[in-house]
Amino acid sequence: MQKILTILFSFGLGLSLNAQIGKVKGTVVDNEGRAVIGANVSASPGNAGTITDLSGEYMLNLDPGTYTITASFIGFASQTFEISLKVGETKNWDVALAEGGILLEDVVLTGTRSAPRSNTTSPLPIDVFTAKDLLSTGQNSFDKSLQYRVPSFNTVQTPVNDATALLDPYEIRNMGPSRTLILINGKRKNMSSLLYVQTSPGRGETGADISAIPTDMIKRIEILRDGASAQYGSDAIAGVMNIILKDDAEHGGVTFRSGVTSKGDGEMFGVALNNGTKLGSKGFMNYTIDLSKIGLANRPGTVDAAGEAADFGASLSTVQAFLKDYPDAGNINGSPETTAAKFALNFGSQISDNTELYGNAAYVYKKVNSFANYRTPYWRTLSDFPYLTSFFGLDTNNDGIRDKYVGYVPTFDGDLSDYNATLGWKTNRNGWTADVSFTTGGNEQTYTVRNSHNRNGTQNPDGTNKYQENSPVLFKPGGTSFNHNVGNIDISKRLTDKVGIAFGSEFRSENFNIIEGDLASYEDGGADSFAGNDPRNSGKFNRYNFGGYADIALDFTDDFLVNGTARLENYSDFGSAFVWKMSTRYKFNEDKVTLRGSLSTGFKAPTLHQIYTQKAQYSFVPGQGIQVGGLISNVSREARLLGLPSLEPEKSTNFTIGAGFRPNSNLSFTIDYYNIAVKDRIILSTEISSTGKNTPLDKILADNNLSDLSFFVNGLNTKTSGIDVVGNYRGLTLGDGSLGINLSGNITLVNERDGAVNNPKLVKDAGQSVANQTQEALFFTSRPKFKGILGLDYEVGKFTFSLNNTLFGPTTFRQQGLDPGIYTEFKTKMVTDLGITLQTTKNSTLSVNINNILNVLPEWSFKADAGKEAKLNDAAYLKNQSNLITFNQRYSQMTYDGYHFSQLGTIFNAALNIRF
Repeated sequence: MQKILTILFSFGLGLSLNAQIGKVKGTVVDNEGRAVIGANVSASPGNAGTITDLSGEYMLNLDPGTYTITASFIGFASQTFEISLKVGETKNWDVALAEGGILLEDVVLTGTRSAPRSNTTSPLPIDVFTAKDLLSTGQNSFDKSLQYRVPSFNTVQTPVNDATALLDPYEIRNMGPSRTLILINGKRKNMSSLLYVQTSPGRGETGADISAIPTDMIKRIEILRDGASAQYGSDAIAGVMNIILKDDAEHGGVTFRSGVTSKGDGEMFGVALNNGTKLGSKGFMNYTIDLSKIGLANRPGTVDAAGEAADFGASLSTVQAFLKDYPDAGNINGSPETTAAKFALNFGSQISDNTELYGNAAYVYKKVNSFANYRTPYWRTLSDFPYLTSFFGLDTNNDGIRDKYVGYVPTFDGDLSDYNATLGWKTNRNGWTADVSFTTGGNEQTYTVRNSHNRNGTQNPDGTNKYQENSPVLFKPGGTSFNHNVGNIDISKRLTDKVGIAFGSEFRSENFNIIEGDLASYEDGGADSFAGNDPRNSGKFNRYNFGGYADIALDFTDDFLVNGTARLENYSDFGSAFVWKMSTRYKFNEDKVTLRGSLSTGFKAPTLHQIYTQKAQYSFVPGQGIQVGGLISNVSREARLLGLPSLEPEKSTNFTIGAGFRPNSNLSFTIDYYNIAVKDRIILSTEISSTGKNTPLDKILADNNLSDLSFFVNGLNTKTSGIDVVGNYRGLTLGDGSLGINLSGNITLVNERDGAVNNPKLVKDAGQSVANQTQEALFFTSRPKFKGILGLDYEVGKFTFSLNNTLFGPTTFRQQGLDPGIYTEFKTKMVTDLGITLQTTKNSTLSVNINNILNVLPEWSFKADAGKEAKLNDAAYLKNQSNLITFNQRYSQMTYDGYHFSQLGTIFNAALNIRF
């Protein structure tokens, strides 16, 4: 009965057993007597643990028994204390931590299948960031926090905000979102169901939804900047991100957040509750609930009348009359309205002396409200569609009758659900560690189009129009879903103090579902702005794979390490892949200098999204406005008619060499060179248009009323190389406070196609290419050429001041429609963020952040290849080219293809955290 009551108490049901529990409490300070906030205090055996509060105080509730209490913190040597507790007894242990020892934040799990090592002794480049590092950026989501902390990580909202608004594409080392593997507590996270199809960075790819993870649930982030397919399987070509969740069982807190842009829009409100509780006598559970809403931030340009008149065949006076009242042509583009509810938990329990049960789970619901391009009255005209006034007109007389037509703007609502869960147990016996787990996860996105119509003139048998004036104005275009189920067995043992081995296997089943839309959303062209999924293109698709690996780590001496891993995977749809990795590290000068390097092969399987997606797609065509193109599946009837090849996995070769320096406990510096060669890179082709020669391509376009079509193909071999630099100095005395300096950077040396484009025969015969200059710019130069981050953190008294400077290097685009030899370049810019944190009381802090305090905005200009410079002196010519790529200045700030950092300017954020 006592055990049952103890469990009930651990879940907070209020059954007091304090008389049966002993306590250990005290204060943790540094060697100068200052409170150490957030120090870890744990008891073994068992999983009991806590962290110190703002006064350095802690308290552990323990069953009677004998324990080893350990106190540790970043940059301090850990201390232990043996203690015996009787029933109801309270004992004090005050501890002063001395600087030195392995940094707690450097202890990493990612990058090896053997026992964890510290970052200073790892043969691989790994970045480690704590939750505090992320929160100090003042950003509203996890992915945007990484943007301003990790030089090789880039993400930005796309200019076009339909389905892409649900998940912004991100990437490490300019390799695309699908080549970075995401782990949660070391287990694979599911991919998103979204496939990026717009002409913007990330085109043709998908990735995991990392923005869905509540920041308050994160303990630390480990980013392996190296290929790791041999350890983890497909997708780990550019690197691995491992998100470690909080495991504190003793404390909790609530955070209130608010923010707004300097223009008064994009207002943000949020509240997050994080709490921990004991799970029985030897377990813990930590959970987070995060609720938030971000308002619309609109940044349209002033539309050019001459360009509009030319594109839509309207008289200049008609266009000018409309633009006089609506200078931005009614367009709404920027950052969409987003509402999110996030839930996450992490738990573990010591069920015997050598066995631990563990698990975690998360669920997020996100709703995004965005807009298509405004349909002006000279674009969708009353002469073509006389009923538009009754559908979308204004009621100027307030009599309930729509009497004035000024165009309309279709809205796009996206609903996203994402979940993941892991359950496993880990056993240690006779030096062997066995970890068995099951992971499941999924992502579903469904869409709603409002304020639109099906404008096709198909008639019913009785001669009436099926749509047009009889069209609905609300459509359900369907959506997509993806889920996976993963089983893992991982076994490791340290055979001697020189040899460690590990081996294991993984089974993974993946399911992709294209959800059909309602009839009016897809039939005869479907909803104007976003066509639904035709049942002929919809369905459920599955595959599975089974893999195994073996790993050996050899410490030839205390300083010289060699690690080798081999992996074999078999996929049900394309066969087998064998990959391997060798890494090494040598330390000298009393571990103050480390040399390291690795050589590996890798692979990335084509995703089910890339294999099976087939749909009509509304896209911007320079000089022609919005046109409907087709994306055809590689396994479709149309693909066979066109002779398109089946997709094969990408293959990669990674080489990394670097050095690390830690001359003292306060200073560290690393530099790493990387080289990544990818063979048979999977791309979404450029839009292939009609040949005018009555070929199978022309027939498919004509039969489906399409302006062009695109498809996935193993189109390129690529090579990417660059240098990463990371430096940290902490504990610099400045006045009465302490200053920390963080300097990091990434520079891309080479990122380009290697050899000729692999064009299918039909494309060759049409005199076109699956990868033109527009595509290659998106692949290779649409992310900053270099990026640097200089952060200063100053702690004095109850205040902490953070000044973060992020340097975004140039990006270049060759937008569709530009004349040959002309391209655009976004200029190098520095974004400065200021953060101030005040310890208002013993258990509360107030943080204020001004992001982009100098209101720096993306800025671009035209550039010319050698021999074409004269064109840059022709203002009328450049205005025409500018109209082509900005939809007549609707997207003047960023063009239609993208940009390199946020266009929203200065943002003010505030957060109040109350601990309990």
